[in-house]
Amino acid sequence: MKKSIWQLQDAKGKFSQVVEQAMCHEPQFVTRHGQKAVVIMSYDDYKKITKPEIDLISFFNSSPLKDISLDISRNKDLPRDIEL
Repeated sequence: MKKSIWQLQDAKGKFSQVVEQAMCHEPQFVTRHGQKAVVIMSYDDYKKITKPEIDLISFFNSSPLKDISLDISRNKDLPRDIEL
């Protein structure tokens, strides 16, 4: 049976086993003082959750608003007076 929650002292002593379980099965949770502290996961799983599905340029190019023209001119009025 695979274990997925480890106490910190056990995870330190069996780090190779924790890493093997993370790589072959599922993320491994390490607790400290009874609270979940960290997750050890395979690099491939990490890449899946951190890599954007689409790059920024493609995102903007696929926007339905890409052909709308925006007025981005700067207001040239003087700033308002503020009492100090």
